[in-house]
Amino acid sequence: MLSTYLPSLGVIGGADGPTAIFVTGPNDFSFVFLSLFLINLVTFLVYGLDKLKAKRDKRRIRERTLFLLAIFGGSIGALLGMRLFRHKTRHWYFRWGIPAILLLQIALCAGIWWYFLR
Repeated sequence: MLSTYLPSLGVIGGADGPTAIFVTGPNDFSFVFLSLFLINLVTFLVYGLDKLKAKRDKRRIRERTLFLLAIFGGSIGALLGMRLFRHKTRHWYFRWGIPAILLLQIALCAGIWWYFLR
């Protein structure tokens, strides 16, 4: 069952809102999975926000920020945001750079797994 491999997020709420947020899971990687999910979600939403700002001729989010979000683990969210919102797809450095970042991250994860966890 897939749920046995994924972390679960728990929130203990009070009258004024959440008082505690915790992550539980079957192994020590729950925090890593949750962090990657959250950074990808944020990156995806930032790409959508930047596209909305572009359409409305508002002040934009810097391209450096969009790249940094991808570098810090949000490369899947960046790719999905680029494709779904049709945003930054004409710029060669986004078209080639974001997939290159994703490939480097996959290679890094594989290398860490190979060296430490196998």
